[in-house]
Amino acid sequence: MAPSKAACHTQPVTASYSFEAELWLYPGEAGWHFLTLPAAIADDIREQSAGTSMAFGSIKVTAEIAGNSWQTSLFRDTKSASYLLPVKKAIRDKARISTGDVVRVRLNLHPDRRPY
Repeated sequence: MAPSKAACHTQPVTASYSFEAELWLYPGEAGWHFLTLPAAIADDIREQSAGTSMAFGSIKVTAEIAGNSWQTSLFRDTKSASYLLPVKKAIRDKARISTGDVVRVRLNLHPDRRPY
C-alpha cells in the first residue's frame, strides 16, 4: 500500500489583523484622514511583507470599518515608525466617523502584490 500524501496547499495565506485607532486629519489642504497602526501590528506586517512591498513601501490591503470594506494600501510612516491606513470620505461617511474618533478596524493583507 502506497503512503498517502496530504493535499498541497497552493493558495496564498493572507494575514489578518484587528485593532482600534484614532482617526486623524493630515495637516494641509488635501484633507487626507488616516489611522496609525499599533506598533506590534506594524512590526508583524513589516516582517510579513519583507521584500514584497510596492512603491513608497506601500502594502496592499482590504480594510473594514463598521461593516464597510475597501481596497487600499498601507503607507510607511517614518515619523511614527508604523504604517498609515488612509480612510476615504465615502467610508468615513458610511461608518459615521470623524477626526478624533477611535474606530475598530479589520485588515487583510493581499498576498498578490500586483496593482489593483
